[in-house]
Amino acid sequence: MSRKETGTKTRRGVLGDAHVDRANANTTPFDAPFQDFITEGAWGTVWAGDHLTRRERSMITIALLAALGHHDEVAMHVRATANTGATMEDVREALMHVAVYAGVPAANTAFKIAKQTYAAMAAEAKPA
Repeated sequence: MSRKETGTKTRRGVLGDAHVDRANANTTPFDAPFQDFITEGAWGTVWAGDHLTRRERSMITIALLAALGHHDEVAMHVRATANTGATMEDVREALMHVAVYAGVPAANTAFKIAKQTYAAMAAEAKPA
């Protein structure tokens, strides 16, 4: 299997088919090389590695994104915990590390985003 095929499979497994289908539908000739790069590099190499679990990678990713202030990506990866096995408690602990090592304001914002994301996920899971 090529790195792109592995990356696509891994990305779908973590973020879900709907997210990947949306990203693919929104890809243009301008950003297609970037999409290929993240599919092969991030998803086909880093996320597909066999040393860390998806749960561990999820926690690391959320902490890094929170520390760097990438709010949309924090929400996306909190949502992905439904597929990675990282629990709310895991995310809380990762964000506590953010508070100590990257600052309370970054963690405070990430906690707010995580709470909103978990609430939206719970609302979506309720039968209509």
